[in-house]
Amino acid sequence: MSRSSRRTFLKQAMSTSAMVLGAGNLHSSSLLKADSSNASKPNMKYGFVTYQWGKDWDLNTLLGNLEKSQVLGVELRTTHAHKVERDLNSKQREEIRNKFKDSPVTLVGIGSNERYDTPDKAVLKKAIEATHEFIKLSHDVGGTGVKVKPNSFHKGVEKEKTIEQIGKSLNIVGKIAADYDQQIRLEVHGQCAELPIMKQIMDIADHPNVAVCWNCNKKTDFKGEGLEHNFNLLKDRMGATCHIHNLTIADYPYEQLFKMYADINYNGWLMIEEGRIPEGDLVEQLIEQRILFNKLVAKVTA
Repeated sequence: MSRSSRRTFLKQAMSTSAMVLGAGNLHSSSLLKADSSNASKPNMKYGFVTYQWGKDWDLNTLLGNLEKSQVLGVELRTTHAHKVERDLNSKQREEIRNKFKDSPVTLVGIGSNERYDTPDKAVLKKAIEATHEFIKLSHDVGGTGVKVKPNSFHKGVEKEKTIEQIGKSLNIVGKIAADYDQQIRLEVHGQCAELPIMKQIMDIADHPNVAVCWNCNKKTDFKGEGLEHNFNLLKDRMGATCHIHNLTIADYPYEQLFKMYADINYNGWLMIEEGRIPEGDLVEQLIEQRILFNKLVAKVTA
């Protein structure tokens, strides 16, 4: 089999579950468990968010480095050097789609910075319109979803009002996403990162294309009754992505987290989103992270 053929085969095999996760007919929890009856183990895959480690890589460099490190899924942050942005024309979008098609790397989705907390109705409308554009971009370049944020509370505005606004806004963009077979992935982020607050938001945002992107927040994940309780608040709404951090830094109980994901038969991507850039070659760092990830997954799924 030629190198090109191997890439196509790998791409087709790895994208099948991502397509299922991005489908728009059921709640995210059902999507994740759609093929569990035929699987003896969950299929937890290691991926990469181009937050800081990959922000300076153009698309060809990014794909090459991910293939070298065998980290075969990516969420592309906007405004970075790979330049996968809303202003791309149809030809440029097709070219990017074809680059991923010819690569073993799966484009899991687009990482936007859109949020729905503002009391300014004009700004909120603009955020919803921008999310619509990101949804179409992700669809056109071959992704399956868009990451968004809740995000903050504002002086003089009741928390309950902001929570309701965020939830209703997510239902609007979730409905748009359904038209493009995309998933809206709400990152557990900002002042809304406390899990009971996220639960309130998701109870309002009940559209089946709206899901949670767990974010491994040390300050909030353990509040109240603890990590397991907080995870269970949202476990039925987990989407196709989870953001994790540097596995060599023992400041988060990743084994416990991975076990909880394994227990819900998670078939999505756990993706490194790291702000601290380490010394040395980043490809070697990614290889080290992937090896640690695979050991953890093997341990919790044994």
